[in-house]
Amino acid sequence: MTDIRFDVFGQLLLIRRVADRWDVIAVGEDGKRSPAGFVIPDFIEDAELEQYLFDLFHERAVPGKGEIRRL
Repeated sequence: MTDIRFDVFGQLLLIRRVADRWDVIAVGEDGKRSPAGFVIPDFIEDAELEQYLFDLFHERAVPGKGEIRRL
């Protein structure tokens, strides 16, 4: 099980596949981890994660934090 890290408009997320579902963890600026508060549907494939996250959070885009990057 490998963590996939994303910078989502300035928010660090760790996403991992656990059996047949996605587990999403938000990482705070202090490094503390907590549930992210949203669900990624089971049918979303690894290669589709960036687009799914963009579709879900595009309202958070601001100058200087206007992208989603796989880290």
